[in-house]
Amino acid sequence: MNPYLAFVLIVLAGNFVLGLIVELLNLGHLDPRLPEEFAGFYDQEKYVRSQNYTRDHTRLALCQSSLVIIATLAFILLGGFNLVDGAARNLVSGPILTGLVFMFALAALSGLLSLPFSIFRTFVVEARYGFNRTTVKTFILDRCKSLVLMIVLGAPLLALVLWFFGAAGKTAWLIVWITVTLFQLFMTYLAPVVIMPWFNRFTPLEDGELKSGIEAYACQQRFKIKGVFKMDGSRRSGKTNAFFTGFGRFRRIVLFDTLIEKHSPDELLGILAHEMGHCKLGHIPKWMAASILQTGLLLWLLSFFIENPGLFAAFRMDHLSMYASLVFFGFLYSPLSTVLSIAMNWLSRRHEFAADQYSVRTTGRAEAFIAALKKLSVENLSNLTPHPWKVFLEYSHPPILQRIKALDQELPSQAKE
Repeated sequence: MNPYLAFVLIVLAGNFVLGLIVELLNLGHLDPRLPEEFAGFYDQEKYVRSQNYTRDHTRLALCQSSLVIIATLAFILLGGFNLVDGAARNLVSGPILTGLVFMFALAALSGLLSLPFSIFRTFVVEARYGFNRTTVKTFILDRCKSLVLMIVLGAPLLALVLWFFGAAGKTAWLIVWITVTLFQLFMTYLAPVVIMPWFNRFTPLEDGELKSGIEAYACQQRFKIKGVFKMDGSRRSGKTNAFFTGFGRFRRIVLFDTLIEKHSPDELLGILAHEMGHCKLGHIPKWMAASILQTGLLLWLLSFFIENPGLFAAFRMDHLSMYASLVFFGFLYSPLSTVLSIAMNWLSRRHEFAADQYSVRTTGRAEAFIAALKKLSVENLSNLTPHPWKVFLEYSHPPILQRIKALDQELPSQAKE
C-alpha cells in the first residue's frame, strides 16, 4: 500500500475513534446530582434538561462525524479528488483558475454534506430547548453572505498564494507567510467595522447606570475603546455572550442583547471587565503571535510536500498541482494540528483564569462576577461536569466549576466582600 495513503487512513480512523471515545466518556461523566455551587441557580428539572441538551448535541455530532469519515474515505479510495480535478481542468485553464474551481468545488461538497446537520441542529435541537430564533430567511441569507465573503476575500487570497508558490521558488512559503499574516492583521481591523455589521446590528450602549459604570471603570483602568456596543444576538439565538474585538481605535467590547436583558449592571460590569482583562493582560497579541507562528510552521512543512508524486498517487490523481498539494498536505498535517490545538486550548484556559482574576481584582465585585458566570452557564444549558479528557482536548474555556473554585481559592478575601 502507498505509505502516504496508509498514513492518511490511519490518521482519519484514529481521529474518529479518539473523538468517539471522548464523546462517550463525556456522556458517561454527566452527573445527575446538581453541584452544590449551583443551588438556587438551577432547579432539578432544568438541570436534567441541560444534560439532555448535551446528549442531543453529542448524538448529532457523532452522527455527523460518522457520515463525514465514511464520505471522506470513499472519496479518497474511489478517486473523488481526481474526478473533481478533471472537471475543473475541463471547465477552465491555467493553474490559478483551475485551483480556484477545484477548491470551490471541494468546499461546496463539504458544505452540502454538513448542511442537513446544520439545519437539524438549528431548527430542531436548538428549537427544542428554546434557543433558536433564526428564521429560514436569516439562515439562507447567512450562508449566501458567507459565500460572497469567500469569493470576495478568500478567492483573491488563494489566487495570490497559488501565484507565489508557482513563481517564487524555494522562498515561496516565506512570502506566502508574510502575505497571509498581513491579510490576518487586515481582517482584524476590517471585521469589526465592515464584516460583522453585515451579519448583525451593533448599536452603542444607551445612557444609563450600566453605561455610566462602564465608562467610569474604563477611565479608572485607563482603557481606551471605540465604545461598548449591544449586538442583536437574539436575532438568531436566545443564548447569551460577550466578546472583545478589534485593535487600536477600532477595538470594541460587544454585549449580546440577551445578556443585557438577563444580568444586573454589576454582573455585566464583571463580564465586561473580564473581556477588558484579556486586552490589558496582553492575551490578544499573544494569541495572534501564536496563530501567526502556527501558520508559518504549516507553510514551511508544506513546502516539502508540494507536488509530491507519492502523495498524489495516494489520492489517485492523474496530474500534479500546487492547489491539490494544499488539500492533501492538510491530511498529513492533521496530527500536528491536533497537538497544537491542544496547546492553544491550554493557553486559552490559562488566559480565561487570568481574566477572571483581573475582573474581580479591579472591580472588587467577586460575588457579582461569580453569579454572572453561573447565570451564563444556566442560560446556555452548559455542561457543568465535562469529562477531563474532553476539556483537555477541546475546551478553550475552563469548566465553570473550576473557574469558581479558582476564584474562591486564589483571590484575596477582601475582593469578595
